[in-house]
Amino acid sequence: MNIPNLLTLLRIFFVPLLVAALLADDLGARWQGLVPAAPDLFALAIFLTAAATDLIDGYLARRWGQVTTVGTLLDPIADKLLISAALISLVDVHRVPAWIVIVIIGREFAVSGLRSIAAASGYTIRASELGKTKMTAQVAAISLVIVGKRWPLLDPLALGAMWAVMLFGLASALDYFRKFWRRVDMQIKVRRRRELLALERSEKRLAKKRAQRPSGVLSGPLE
Repeated sequence: MNIPNLLTLLRIFFVPLLVAALLADDLGARWQGLVPAAPDLFALAIFLTAAATDLIDGYLARRWGQVTTVGTLLDPIADKLLISAALISLVDVHRVPAWIVIVIIGREFAVSGLRSIAAASGYTIRASELGKTKMTAQVAAISLVIVGKRWPLLDPLALGAMWAVMLFGLASALDYFRKFWRRVDMQIKVRRRRELLALERSEKRLAKKRAQRPSGVLSGPLE
């Protein structure tokens, strides 16, 4: 277990603590002293720290040549857990419209499924420029929503940021689907061309055999 993978696991372990901090006021408790008197700022600190590990573990893995299969699998899972937990918790405390969160999380599941199908077919869908900046946009928007609990004047800006994240995510999802269908369409055309060529070669071989077959007419004795 290397340091980049440990940072990824740390991001996953931050998730329950983040949920506890975001829901502390709503539950009317301080979670037995785990959450301080300013749970919103505590939640913001946890969230930003967890988000920072996403940048650090990727940088260290590439710099130290420690990119592993476990890290490759865990990293997107940790990101989705962190973002989904934060958004669902904010819906529970009535800070974000539920339908926006459904669209954002639904987009994550759809793209993950699409990339899994492509990977099973031996095709890797590379992250687009939109997809690479999606995490940064989500972190900024969620941070604004959390800060808005203490400073309500930021609520319009936070809501606008959530709209931007949703539209941004949909645009990047369309880009993924475009790449996927282009690849699938190409594979179908290639397979169909191979089938036609194989059929044509089979027909040529059959015609050649027929041409080489004896006529079967035997000449009888002359009378």
